[in-house]
Amino acid sequence: MGAHVMANEGKSGGTVIIKKYANRRLYNTSTSSYITLDHLAQMVKDNVDFQVIDAKTGADLTHAILTQIIMEEEAAGEQMLPTNFLRQLISMYGNSMQALLPGYLEASMDHFRENQVKLRKAIEDSIGANPLAQLAQRNMEMFKAAAAAFVPGAVQRDDAKPEPAEADDLDVLRKQMAEMQKKLDQLSK
Repeated sequence: MGAHVMANEGKSGGTVIIKKYANRRLYNTSTSSYITLDHLAQMVKDNVDFQVIDAKTGADLTHAILTQIIMEEEAAGEQMLPTNFLRQLISMYGNSMQALLPGYLEASMDHFRENQVKLRKAIEDSIGANPLAQLAQRNMEMFKAAAAAFVPGAVQRDDAKPEPAEADDLDVLRKQMAEMQKKLDQLSK
């Protein structure tokens, strides 16, 4: 069963319980299936709330598993945590400020996410109102389509649907460029 199906299960039924067995296998109790850390990472990205518990003792292992996912992501080349940040973080263990750091980091990440959503909305709004931005967006879509045609799998599309580039698009872009050039010429006079 795919991670997307598992994500939908969690959204409708609250917190998903994941049991971790001594053989290191993870069992999703809501889907009655064994899963991997990759599935859990996808569940996090899909905002599915889950708790990992030790199948034998019932101990909460969620923190350790999330840390393990981060370690694997960092080791796989998806490094987001700069070395200097990691050093500073390690130096905070045992420090008198250690108790304040988790709340600070959580608030900082919440603030970052809020700003990310606002920035995305502002960009989308500006694209809708700006013909130059619309042209740039179309150019980027054509570039992605061309890159996908020459190097299959190199470009990941947001909608994951192949969209062939059409000759008409090029004509439309030429006309739009000509119109924009006329407007620029008029503004410079």
